[in-house]
Amino acid sequence: MDKDFTFFKVNAETKFSFQSCPFILSVITKSQGLYYDNRIRMYSERRLTALYSLAQGQQANPYLKLKVRRDHIIDDALVRNPSDLKKQLFVEFEGEQGVDEGGVSKEFFQLVLEEIFNPDIGMFTYDSDTKLFWFNSSSLENEAQYTLIGIVLGLAIYNNCILDVHFPMVVYRKLMGKKGTYLDLSDSHPVYVLFTAVMCLCCILQVKLWSSGLLEHTGNVEEDMMLTFQISHTDLFGNPVLYDLKDQGDQIPVTEDNRQEFVDLYADYILNTSVERQFKAFKKGFLMVTNESPLKYLFRPEEVELLICGSRKLDFEALEKTTEYDGGYSTDSQIIKDFWETIHSFGEEQKRLFLQFTTGTDRAPVGGLGKLKMIIAKNGSDTDRLPTSHTCFNALLLPEYSSKEKLRERLLKAITYAKGFGML
Repeated sequence: MDKDFTFFKVNAETKFSFQSCPFILSVITKSQGLYYDNRIRMYSERRLTALYSLAQGQQANPYLKLKVRRDHIIDDALVRNPSDLKKQLFVEFEGEQGVDEGGVSKEFFQLVLEEIFNPDIGMFTYDSDTKLFWFNSSSLENEAQYTLIGIVLGLAIYNNCILDVHFPMVVYRKLMGKKGTYLDLSDSHPVYVLFTAVMCLCCILQVKLWSSGLLEHTGNVEEDMMLTFQISHTDLFGNPVLYDLKDQGDQIPVTEDNRQEFVDLYADYILNTSVERQFKAFKKGFLMVTNESPLKYLFRPEEVELLICGSRKLDFEALEKTTEYDGGYSTDSQIIKDFWETIHSFGEEQKRLFLQFTTGTDRAPVGGLGKLKMIIAKNGSDTDRLPTSHTCFNALLLPEYSSKEKLRERLLKAITYAKGFGML
Protein backbone atom coordinates (compact mmCIF):
# COMPACT_ATOMS: atom_id res chain seq x y z
CA MET A 1 0.00 0.00 0.00
CA ASP A 2 2.82 2.44 0.84
CA LYS A 3 4.53 1.83 -2.53
CA ASP A 4 1.25 2.25 -4.40
CA PHE A 5 0.68 5.53 -2.58
CA THR A 6 4.17 6.71 -3.58
CA PHE A 7 3.45 5.97 -7.25
CA PHE A 8 0.18 7.88 -6.94
CA LYS A 9 1.82 10.94 -5.36
CA VAL A 10 4.73 11.26 -7.80
CA ASN A 11 2.50 10.65 -10.83
CA ALA A 12 5.02 8.19 -12.24
CA GLU A 13 3.98 7.52 -15.85
CA THR A 14 5.71 4.15 -15.89
CA LYS A 15 4.18 2.99 -12.59
CA PHE A 16 0.56 1.98 -12.24
CA SER A 17 -1.23 3.06 -9.05
CA PHE A 18 -4.50 1.55 -7.87
CA GLN A 19 -5.35 4.91 -6.31
CA SER A 20 -5.62 6.39 -9.79
CA CYS A 21 -8.68 4.10 -10.12
CA PRO A 22 -10.48 4.73 -6.79
CA PHE A 23 -13.66 3.01 -7.96
CA ILE A 24 -11.98 -0.40 -7.60
CA LEU A 25 -10.70 0.24 -4.06
CA SER A 26 -12.50 -0.47 -0.80
CA VAL A 27 -13.09 2.37 1.63
CA ILE A 28 -10.61 0.72 4.04
CA THR A 29 -7.85 0.79 1.41
CA LYS A 30 -8.64 4.37 0.46
CA SER A 31 -8.65 5.43 4.10
CA GLN A 32 -5.14 3.97 4.47
CA GLY A 33 -4.01 6.06 1.50
CA LEU A 34 -5.59 9.14 3.06
CA TYR A 35 -3.85 8.35 6.36
CA TYR A 36 -0.47 8.23 4.60
CA ASP A 37 -1.20 11.51 2.83
CA ASN A 38 -2.19 13.22 6.09
CA ARG A 39 0.94 12.02 7.88
CA ILE A 40 3.17 13.19 5.02
CA ARG A 41 1.56 16.63 5.16
CA MET A 42 2.09 16.81 8.92
CA TYR A 43 5.75 15.88 8.45
CA SER A 44 6.12 18.49 5.70
CA GLU A 45 4.64 21.14 7.99
CA ARG A 46 7.16 20.28 10.71
CA ARG A 47 10.02 20.46 8.22
CA LEU A 48 8.86 23.78 6.78
CA THR A 49 8.46 25.20 10.28
CA ALA A 50 12.02 24.16 11.13
CA LEU A 51 13.36 25.80 7.95
CA TYR A 52 11.36 28.95 8.69
CA SER A 53 12.78 29.08 12.20
CA LEU A 54 16.33 28.83 10.86
CA ALA A 55 15.75 31.49 8.22
CA GLN A 56 13.93 33.97 10.45
CA GLY A 57 15.80 33.26 13.64
CA GLN A 58 12.50 32.81 15.45
CA GLN A 59 11.22 29.70 17.15
CA ALA A 60 7.94 28.60 15.51
CA ASN A 61 5.67 25.85 16.78
CA PRO A 62 5.70 22.82 14.46
CA TYR A 63 2.30 21.67 15.81
CA LEU A 64 -1.21 23.08 16.00
CA LYS A 65 -1.40 23.51 19.76
CA LEU A 66 -4.68 24.66 21.24
CA LYS A 67 -4.88 25.68 24.88
CA VAL A 68 -8.56 25.84 25.72
CA ARG A 69 -10.74 26.59 28.72
CA ARG A 70 -13.64 24.25 29.30
CA ASP A 71 -16.02 27.13 30.01
CA HIS A 72 -14.93 29.04 26.87
CA ILE A 73 -14.46 26.09 24.53
CA ILE A 74 -15.84 27.77 21.38
CA ASP A 75 -13.93 31.05 21.74
CA ASP A 76 -10.66 29.23 22.39
CA ALA A 77 -11.26 26.73 19.58
CA LEU A 78 -11.33 29.43 16.89
CA VAL A 79 -7.95 29.08 15.20
CA ARG A 80 -6.18 32.40 14.83
CA ASN A 81 -3.84 31.28 12.03
CA PRO A 82 -5.53 29.11 9.36
CA SER A 83 -2.15 28.05 7.94
CA ASP A 84 -1.57 26.04 11.13
CA LEU A 85 -4.49 23.70 10.39
CA LYS A 86 -2.28 21.32 8.39
CA LYS A 87 -0.07 20.74 11.42
CA GLN A 88 -0.59 17.83 13.79
CA LEU A 89 -3.12 18.73 16.47
CA PHE A 90 -2.33 18.80 20.18
CA VAL A 91 -4.88 20.05 22.70
CA GLU A 92 -4.31 21.17 26.28
CA PHE A 93 -7.06 22.05 28.74
CA GLU A 94 -6.10 25.04 30.86
CA GLY A 95 -5.22 24.09 34.42
CA GLU A 96 -5.13 20.36 33.67
CA GLN A 97 -2.19 18.03 33.31
CA GLY A 98 -2.00 15.47 30.56
CA VAL A 99 -0.20 14.70 27.33
CA ASP A 100 -2.38 14.62 24.23
CA GLU A 101 -1.88 11.19 22.69
CA GLY A 102 -5.24 11.32 20.95
CA GLY A 103 -7.58 11.14 23.92
CA VAL A 104 -7.48 14.83 24.81
CA SER A 105 -8.09 15.83 21.18
CA LYS A 106 -11.07 13.47 21.04
CA GLU A 107 -12.54 15.01 24.19
CA PHE A 108 -11.96 18.47 22.70
CA PHE A 109 -13.88 17.54 19.55
CA GLN A 110 -16.71 16.08 21.63
CA LEU A 111 -17.03 19.21 23.78
CA VAL A 112 -17.03 21.52 20.75
CA LEU A 113 -19.75 19.45 19.08
CA GLU A 114 -21.80 19.29 22.26
CA GLU A 115 -21.67 23.09 22.53
CA ILE A 116 -22.35 23.93 18.88
CA PHE A 117 -25.20 21.45 18.49
CA ASN A 118 -26.85 22.61 21.71
CA PRO A 119 -30.47 23.44 20.76
CA ASP A 120 -30.31 26.58 22.93
CA ILE A 121 -27.72 28.09 20.58
CA GLY A 122 -29.95 27.52 17.58
CA MET A 123 -27.29 26.94 14.94
CA PHE A 124 -28.85 23.64 13.92
CA THR A 125 -32.28 22.08 14.07
CA TYR A 126 -32.73 18.51 15.30
CA ASP A 127 -35.35 15.97 14.33
CA SER A 128 -35.97 13.31 16.98
CA ASP A 129 -37.45 10.86 14.45
CA THR A 130 -34.53 10.83 12.02
CA LYS A 131 -31.96 11.79 14.71
CA LEU A 132 -30.36 14.13 12.20
CA PHE A 133 -29.25 17.76 12.35
CA TRP A 134 -29.78 20.42 9.71
CA PHE A 135 -28.66 24.02 9.36
CA ASN A 136 -31.02 26.53 10.96
CA SER A 137 -31.81 29.03 8.21
CA SER A 138 -32.99 31.53 10.85
CA SER A 139 -29.88 31.30 13.02
CA LEU A 140 -28.45 34.61 14.22
CA GLU A 141 -25.00 33.18 14.92
CA ASN A 142 -22.11 34.65 12.95
CA GLU A 143 -20.42 32.76 10.15
CA ALA A 144 -17.30 32.06 12.21
CA GLN A 145 -19.25 29.52 14.27
CA TYR A 146 -20.24 27.58 11.16
CA THR A 147 -16.70 27.82 9.83
CA LEU A 148 -15.52 26.30 13.10
CA ILE A 149 -17.76 23.23 12.79
CA GLY A 150 -16.45 22.75 9.24
CA ILE A 151 -12.90 22.96 10.56
CA VAL A 152 -13.74 20.41 13.26
CA LEU A 153 -15.01 17.92 10.67
CA GLY A 154 -11.91 18.49 8.55
CA LEU A 155 -9.58 18.11 11.52
CA ALA A 156 -11.35 14.90 12.54
CA ILE A 157 -10.52 13.39 9.14
CA TYR A 158 -7.01 14.85 9.18
CA ASN A 159 -6.28 13.52 12.68
CA ASN A 160 -8.13 10.20 12.24
CA CYS A 161 -10.86 10.79 14.83
CA ILE A 162 -14.49 9.59 14.75
CA LEU A 163 -17.13 12.20 15.67
CA ASP A 164 -20.62 11.79 17.08
CA VAL A 165 -22.31 14.05 14.54
CA HIS A 166 -25.26 13.11 12.37
CA PHE A 167 -26.11 14.97 9.17
CA PRO A 168 -28.25 13.79 6.25
CA MET A 169 -26.24 12.50 3.28
CA VAL A 170 -26.93 15.66 1.30
CA VAL A 171 -24.47 17.53 3.55
CA TYR A 172 -21.62 15.29 2.41
CA ARG A 173 -22.80 15.50 -1.21
CA LYS A 174 -22.66 19.29 -1.00
CA LEU A 175 -19.22 19.18 0.63
CA MET A 176 -18.02 17.17 -2.36
CA GLY A 177 -19.22 19.83 -4.78
CA LYS A 178 -22.70 18.53 -5.61
CA LYS A 179 -25.99 20.36 -5.18
CA GLY A 180 -28.96 19.25 -3.11
CA THR A 181 -31.98 18.11 -5.14
CA TYR A 182 -35.47 16.87 -4.30
CA LEU A 183 -34.14 13.29 -4.45
CA ASP A 184 -32.17 14.09 -1.28
CA LEU A 185 -35.40 14.79 0.60
CA SER A 186 -36.18 11.08 0.61
CA ASP A 187 -32.98 10.44 2.58
CA SER A 188 -34.69 10.81 5.99
CA HIS A 189 -34.12 14.53 5.72
CA PRO A 190 -34.84 16.26 9.07
CA VAL A 191 -36.57 19.26 7.49
CA TYR A 192 -38.72 17.10 5.26
CA VAL A 193 -41.47 16.91 7.86
CA LEU A 194 -41.61 20.70 8.13
CA PHE A 195 -42.90 21.06 4.61
CA THR A 196 -46.06 18.96 4.51
CA ALA A 197 -47.36 20.49 1.30
CA VAL A 198 -44.32 19.61 -0.77
CA MET A 199 -44.20 16.30 1.05
CA CYS A 200 -47.58 15.40 -0.42
CA LEU A 201 -46.49 16.51 -3.84
CA CYS A 202 -43.25 14.54 -3.60
CA CYS A 203 -45.33 11.46 -2.83
CA ILE A 204 -46.96 11.94 -6.21
CA LEU A 205 -43.64 12.44 -7.95
CA GLN A 206 -42.00 9.46 -6.28
CA VAL A 207 -43.98 7.14 -8.53
CA LYS A 208 -41.06 7.81 -10.86
CA LEU A 209 -38.55 6.70 -8.26
CA TRP A 210 -40.09 3.47 -7.12
CA SER A 211 -41.58 2.09 -10.35
CA SER A 212 -40.65 1.85 -14.00
CA GLY A 213 -44.01 3.22 -15.11
CA LEU A 214 -44.87 6.72 -16.20
CA LEU A 215 -45.66 9.45 -13.72
CA GLU A 216 -49.35 9.09 -12.89
CA HIS A 217 -51.82 11.09 -10.93
CA THR A 218 -55.58 10.51 -11.06
CA GLY A 219 -56.61 13.79 -9.44
CA ASN A 220 -56.36 17.44 -10.40
CA VAL A 221 -53.12 18.82 -8.92
CA GLU A 222 -54.27 22.45 -8.97
CA GLU A 223 -57.59 21.74 -7.26
CA ASP A 224 -56.36 19.02 -4.89
CA MET A 225 -53.18 20.76 -3.66
CA MET A 226 -54.16 24.45 -3.99
CA LEU A 227 -50.50 25.47 -4.04
CA THR A 228 -48.73 28.40 -5.63
CA PHE A 229 -45.07 29.13 -6.27
CA GLN A 230 -45.00 31.12 -3.05
CA ILE A 231 -44.09 29.15 0.07
CA SER A 232 -44.09 30.01 3.75
CA HIS A 233 -42.27 28.93 6.88
CA THR A 234 -41.55 30.37 10.32
CA ASP A 235 -38.40 32.14 11.46
CA LEU A 236 -36.50 31.75 14.72
CA PHE A 237 -39.16 33.73 16.60
CA GLY A 238 -42.14 31.94 15.08
CA ASN A 239 -43.02 34.70 12.64
CA PRO A 240 -44.25 33.64 9.18
CA VAL A 241 -41.84 34.17 6.28
CA LEU A 242 -43.04 34.21 2.66
CA TYR A 243 -40.73 33.34 -0.22
CA ASP A 244 -41.44 33.37 -3.95
CA LEU A 245 -39.87 30.45 -5.78
CA LYS A 246 -40.40 32.45 -8.99
CA ASP A 247 -41.18 36.11 -9.68
CA GLN A 248 -44.74 36.80 -8.55
CA GLY A 249 -44.92 33.23 -7.31
CA ASP A 250 -48.11 33.90 -5.38
CA GLN A 251 -49.86 34.39 -8.73
CA ILE A 252 -48.62 31.13 -10.27
CA PRO A 253 -50.63 28.00 -9.34
CA VAL A 254 -49.02 24.57 -9.21
CA THR A 255 -50.50 22.46 -11.99
CA GLU A 256 -50.07 19.08 -13.59
CA ASP A 257 -47.62 20.57 -16.06
CA ASN A 258 -45.36 22.53 -13.68
CA ARG A 259 -45.41 20.34 -10.55
CA GLN A 260 -41.92 18.94 -11.22
CA GLU A 261 -40.58 22.49 -11.51
CA PHE A 262 -42.29 23.38 -8.22
CA VAL A 263 -40.74 20.45 -6.38
CA ASP A 264 -37.29 21.17 -7.86
CA LEU A 265 -37.46 24.84 -6.83
CA TYR A 266 -38.87 23.98 -3.40
CA ALA A 267 -36.11 21.44 -2.73
CA ASP A 268 -33.49 23.90 -4.00
CA TYR A 269 -34.78 26.45 -1.51
CA ILE A 270 -34.78 24.01 1.39
CA LEU A 271 -31.40 22.42 0.71
CA ASN A 272 -29.46 25.27 -0.89
CA THR A 273 -30.87 28.80 -1.00
CA SER A 274 -32.30 29.05 2.53
CA VAL A 275 -29.06 27.88 4.18
CA GLU A 276 -26.58 29.32 1.68
CA ARG A 277 -24.91 31.65 4.21
CA GLN A 278 -24.53 28.96 6.87
CA PHE A 279 -23.39 26.20 4.53
CA LYS A 280 -20.93 28.41 2.67
CA ALA A 281 -19.15 29.21 5.95
CA PHE A 282 -19.33 25.54 7.01
CA LYS A 283 -17.80 24.34 3.72
CA LYS A 284 -15.14 27.05 3.91
CA GLY A 285 -13.97 25.67 7.26
CA PHE A 286 -13.97 22.10 5.95
CA LEU A 287 -11.88 23.03 2.90
CA MET A 288 -9.42 25.00 5.03
CA VAL A 289 -8.23 21.61 6.25
CA THR A 290 -8.95 19.28 3.31
CA ASN A 291 -8.40 21.48 0.23
CA GLU A 292 -5.04 19.85 -0.61
CA SER A 293 -6.15 16.36 0.38
CA PRO A 294 -7.03 13.60 -2.13
CA LEU A 295 -10.33 13.30 -0.25
CA LYS A 296 -12.50 14.67 -3.06
CA TYR A 297 -10.76 12.53 -5.67
CA LEU A 298 -10.73 9.22 -3.78
CA PHE A 299 -13.96 9.21 -1.77
CA ARG A 300 -17.65 9.22 -2.53
CA PRO A 301 -19.99 11.25 -0.26
CA GLU A 302 -21.16 8.17 1.66
CA GLU A 303 -17.50 7.23 2.27
CA VAL A 304 -16.73 10.71 3.60
CA GLU A 305 -19.54 10.17 6.10
CA LEU A 306 -17.87 6.90 7.13
CA LEU A 307 -14.57 8.71 7.71
CA ILE A 308 -16.20 11.33 9.92
CA CYS A 309 -18.95 9.38 11.69
CA GLY A 310 -17.94 5.73 11.36
CA SER A 311 -19.95 2.69 10.27
CA ARG A 312 -23.28 1.46 11.63
CA LYS A 313 -22.17 -2.16 11.18
CA LEU A 314 -21.12 -3.44 14.59
CA ASP A 315 -19.07 -6.60 15.11
CA PHE A 316 -18.75 -7.09 18.86
CA GLU A 317 -16.87 -10.36 18.36
CA ALA A 318 -14.06 -8.35 16.76
CA LEU A 319 -14.23 -5.80 19.58
CA GLU A 320 -13.86 -8.57 22.19
CA LYS A 321 -10.73 -9.90 20.46
CA THR A 322 -8.94 -6.53 20.48
CA THR A 323 -10.06 -5.18 23.88
CA GLU A 324 -7.29 -4.62 26.43
CA TYR A 325 -7.60 -4.97 30.21
CA ASP A 326 -6.12 -3.03 33.12
CA GLY A 327 -6.16 -2.87 36.90
CA GLY A 328 -5.98 -6.63 37.45
CA TYR A 329 -8.53 -7.78 34.88
CA SER A 330 -7.69 -10.26 32.13
CA THR A 331 -9.54 -12.46 29.65
CA ASP A 332 -9.61 -15.17 32.35
CA SER A 333 -11.33 -12.96 34.95
CA GLN A 334 -14.85 -14.18 35.72
CA ILE A 335 -16.22 -10.63 35.61
CA ILE A 336 -14.82 -10.23 32.07
CA LYS A 337 -16.37 -13.51 30.93
CA ASP A 338 -19.70 -12.42 32.41
CA PHE A 339 -19.31 -9.00 30.82
CA TRP A 340 -18.91 -10.32 27.27
CA GLU A 341 -21.71 -12.85 27.67
CA THR A 342 -23.91 -9.95 28.76
CA ILE A 343 -22.85 -7.71 25.88
CA HIS A 344 -23.43 -10.43 23.27
CA SER A 345 -26.92 -11.03 24.71
CA PHE A 346 -27.88 -7.38 24.20
CA GLY A 347 -30.16 -6.32 21.38
CA GLU A 348 -28.99 -3.96 18.63
CA GLU A 349 -30.19 -0.80 20.38
CA GLN A 350 -28.61 -1.80 23.70
CA LYS A 351 -25.30 -2.50 21.96
CA ARG A 352 -25.39 0.96 20.40
CA LEU A 353 -26.14 2.52 23.78
CA PHE A 354 -23.15 0.71 25.25
CA LEU A 355 -20.89 1.87 22.43
CA GLN A 356 -22.14 5.45 22.84
CA PHE A 357 -21.54 5.25 26.58
CA THR A 358 -18.00 3.93 26.22
CA THR A 359 -16.65 5.70 23.12
CA GLY A 360 -18.86 8.76 22.62
CA THR A 361 -20.39 7.46 19.37
CA ASP A 362 -22.65 4.55 18.46
CA ARG A 363 -20.70 3.78 15.29
CA ALA A 364 -17.56 1.83 14.44
CA PRO A 365 -14.46 3.34 12.80
CA VAL A 366 -13.56 2.48 9.22
CA GLY A 367 -12.38 -1.13 9.38
CA GLY A 368 -14.82 -2.15 12.12
CA LEU A 369 -14.91 -2.33 15.91
CA GLY A 370 -11.68 -4.31 15.90
CA LYS A 371 -9.88 -1.02 15.21
CA LEU A 372 -11.33 0.63 18.29
CA LYS A 373 -8.85 -0.56 20.97
CA MET A 374 -11.24 -0.42 23.91
CA ILE A 375 -9.92 -0.70 27.47
CA ILE A 376 -11.76 -2.28 30.41
CA ALA A 377 -10.22 -1.30 33.75
CA LYS A 378 -11.04 -2.52 37.23
CA ASN A 379 -12.78 0.11 39.35
CA GLY A 380 -12.91 -1.43 42.80
CA SER A 381 -14.56 -4.50 44.28
CA ASP A 382 -18.27 -5.33 44.48
CA THR A 383 -20.37 -2.19 44.92
CA ASP A 384 -23.70 -0.64 44.03
CA ARG A 385 -21.96 2.06 41.98
CA LEU A 386 -22.60 2.13 38.24
CA PRO A 387 -19.90 1.51 35.66
CA THR A 388 -18.36 4.73 34.33
CA SER A 389 -16.39 5.60 31.23
CA HIS A 390 -13.72 7.86 29.78
CA THR A 391 -14.97 8.28 26.24
CA CYS A 392 -11.84 10.16 25.17
CA PHE A 393 -9.82 6.98 25.77
CA ASN A 394 -12.51 4.39 24.90
CA ALA A 395 -12.17 3.18 28.48
CA LEU A 396 -14.81 1.43 30.59
CA LEU A 397 -14.31 1.52 34.37
CA LEU A 398 -15.98 -1.63 35.64
CA PRO A 399 -16.36 -2.60 39.32
CA GLU A 400 -15.95 -6.29 40.08
CA TYR A 401 -19.61 -7.10 40.69
CA SER A 402 -20.48 -10.20 42.69
CA SER A 403 -22.80 -11.76 40.11
CA LYS A 404 -23.60 -11.74 36.41
CA GLU A 405 -27.15 -10.58 37.17
CA LYS A 406 -25.92 -7.57 39.11
CA LEU A 407 -23.42 -6.76 36.36
CA ARG A 408 -26.19 -6.76 33.76
CA GLU A 409 -28.53 -4.64 35.88
CA ARG A 410 -25.86 -2.03 36.71
CA LEU A 411 -24.54 -1.88 33.15
CA LEU A 412 -28.00 -1.47 31.61
CA LYS A 413 -28.83 1.33 34.01
CA ALA A 414 -25.56 3.11 33.23
CA ILE A 415 -25.92 2.98 29.44
CA THR A 416 -29.64 3.79 29.50
CA TYR A 417 -29.48 6.91 31.66
CA ALA A 418 -26.11 8.26 30.55
CA LYS A 419 -26.33 11.49 28.56
CA GLY A 420 -24.02 13.45 26.34
CA PHE A 421 -20.68 11.87 25.63
CA GLY A 422 -20.47 9.50 28.59
CA MET A 423 -20.48 9.61 32.34
CA LEU A 424 -17.05 11.18 32.71
